[in-house]
Amino acid sequence: MAYKDFRDFLNTLHKEGQLLTVTDEVQPDPDLGSAGQAISNLGDQTPGLLFTNIYGYNNAKVALNVMGSWSNHALMMGLPKSTPVKEQFFEFARRYEKFPVKVKREETAPFHECEIKDDINLFDLLPLFRLNQGDGGYYLDKACVISRDQHDKENFGKQNVGIYRMQVKGKDRLGIQPVPQHDIAIHLKQAEEKGENLPVSIALGCEPAIVTAAATPLHYDQSEYEMAGAIQGEPYRIVKSQLSDLDVPWGAEVILEGEILAGEREYEGPFGEFTGHYSGGRSMPVIKINRVYHRKDPIFESLYIGMPWTETDYLIGINTSVPLYQQLKEAYPEEIEAVNAMYTHGLVAIVSTKSRYGGFAKAVGMRALTTPHGLGYCKLVILVDEDVDPFNLPQVMWALSTKMHPKHDVITVPNLSVLPLDPGSEPAGITDKMILDATTPVAPETRGHYSQPLDTPLETEKWEKILTNMMQK
Repeated sequence: MAYKDFRDFLNTLHKEGQLLTVTDEVQPDPDLGSAGQAISNLGDQTPGLLFTNIYGYNNAKVALNVMGSWSNHALMMGLPKSTPVKEQFFEFARRYEKFPVKVKREETAPFHECEIKDDINLFDLLPLFRLNQGDGGYYLDKACVISRDQHDKENFGKQNVGIYRMQVKGKDRLGIQPVPQHDIAIHLKQAEEKGENLPVSIALGCEPAIVTAAATPLHYDQSEYEMAGAIQGEPYRIVKSQLSDLDVPWGAEVILEGEILAGEREYEGPFGEFTGHYSGGRSMPVIKINRVYHRKDPIFESLYIGMPWTETDYLIGINTSVPLYQQLKEAYPEEIEAVNAMYTHGLVAIVSTKSRYGGFAKAVGMRALTTPHGLGYCKLVILVDEDVDPFNLPQVMWALSTKMHPKHDVITVPNLSVLPLDPGSEPAGITDKMILDATTPVAPETRGHYSQPLDTPLETEKWEKILTNMMQK
């Protein structure tokens, strides 16, 4: 089911009726950002967008919302576009367990068609536009950024592929925000301690498997390329960078090669973030672009990011939930049923678990806070019983309203870490966190009256299938 490259995935979306091509002339600002928000407002099965006639940019194409629905997310995994979210979760978890899948190395790539060594001008090369009207400039927000551990350069697993916002600061300069919880911040710290620049490669317009892997909270020494292979079911193809020892995605539309300049900082921001708020301006590192490779007539991919839900939430929803699920199952293999951490990148996580004894679910909640992702996110963890579907919010609200006792089932932990982009953190990067236990009390807890739960009618599952088939005809 692996896609050859970004264009191959776009072709699949087109065949499946999940790509809307806009041929009328549009303005970069405000039309593209407005269209990105508009398509996000129209439900969770919406198509991707491809703009082919952008004022001021001859022959440029811009793709938006490529992963901006559960239908497109299912197609990313080679599943029928009607696959329910819960089924996508468990299928992703099954593939996650196949990690690692070794990569396939290539000598050349399609993006080697065109090379720019001198007089690099990103304003000419890329069709840039503001996503939100209060943004401090133009941003690359769906690019895979590749960097290496500077103390262990031969360790393939410690080469990181991540997605970080980058502001276009000049013809060959970008500002980047390396959030402390992310791997590139470690690599930059290592380089700057030695007084050296950090080599980076930036890949635009990539296959969905590597974009998904790059947005997954893996362990530090786990390779995103080997995870992309697990996601797509066959080895992921990479090619060596021309200017460094970095490996880059073979199927990218554009590759920017450069380095983060040691010790240099410039004002970056504001930027409309996935929290639904502007993150403000901060002093951030700078990338100098030294070489560019691109396909003929490259397709520029971006994503609209703003008030949830947008493409960001579909892109990072399941692949945030599954690592938490796997890490909790390592600790509690017989109890953990499912994890839904799809809300604002897991600032809220819902865990379905069996309770071995009284107070057990609260311990599961504490463990969720100490997972790699939980340390920087997971501000609120909700625990529900194993027969409550964490992806069914009415069921979760039922559990909260009937099982949770404010006196017994609320735990707050003060002064824990959270990503600085959380607008509620004070100071930025510090917050109290909360666990809400909405599971049924078991011994030695004896409070409440839960001895007579309703039974599901015997033929419910059969009729779900019958009615689903009827509705699809």
